[in-house]
Amino acid sequence: MKNRTIIGIVCMLLAVVVCFGVAPLLNRSASAKVDVVCAAADIPQGRIITEDDIKIVTMGAYNLSPKAIRDKNQVVGRYAACDLKEDTMLLASNINNEASGAEDIFKTLDGAKQAISITLDGFAGGLSGKLRNGDIVSVIATSDGMTSIPIELRYVRVITTTSSSGNDAGEMDRDGEKPTTVTLLVNEKQATLLARYEVSGKLHLTLIYRGSAEQAAKFLDAQEKVFLSGSREN
Repeated sequence: MKNRTIIGIVCMLLAVVVCFGVAPLLNRSASAKVDVVCAAADIPQGRIITEDDIKIVTMGAYNLSPKAIRDKNQVVGRYAACDLKEDTMLLASNINNEASGAEDIFKTLDGAKQAISITLDGFAGGLSGKLRNGDIVSVIATSDGMTSIPIELRYVRVITTTSSSGNDAGEMDRDGEKPTTVTLLVNEKQATLLARYEVSGKLHLTLIYRGSAEQAAKFLDAQEKVFLSGSREN
């Protein structure tokens, strides 16, 4: 009888602890709110994310993924690692420091920027197979006995290099193939110029810069100013 009384008292004490201690704590956890970063619009894979692409949404903290991004500064200026639909909560795995693959770049093409492949004039013409996505190169063109770097092609971004069998850079490394073409990110005028030299001349690439995306953007911005100044003159 005495043991039953003790057990009963212990059970009542446990019930009091649950009712007045654990239960309120669980309720507070379930009702807690946190701010998370979500997509404000569809964001294609490979595109750099701006403040206009995101929004801060307040939602319940209970059962929230620990990988959910809460600080917009961790997102702005970085790249979408996959296609992100409007209202999607952004996770750390959704974001890259750079657009690292050819497919990333292709998914960002909008008409203003285009991708074009040119034939390398021998192994040396493409920096002996050492070009990488993101490299900034100058295009040396030889046509009608004249060799020069056209001002329109002074700073161009490499998307990828490809072998004759269709393998891109990473796959060539495994199979020991050599690149025969290089794909470049260009505007319409650059694409037209490259196509002309592809038919009537020879092309050779020189490496200008390999490094941070921020510094590479400065070269590309300088190239864009050439076309902006030309537009004003016209």
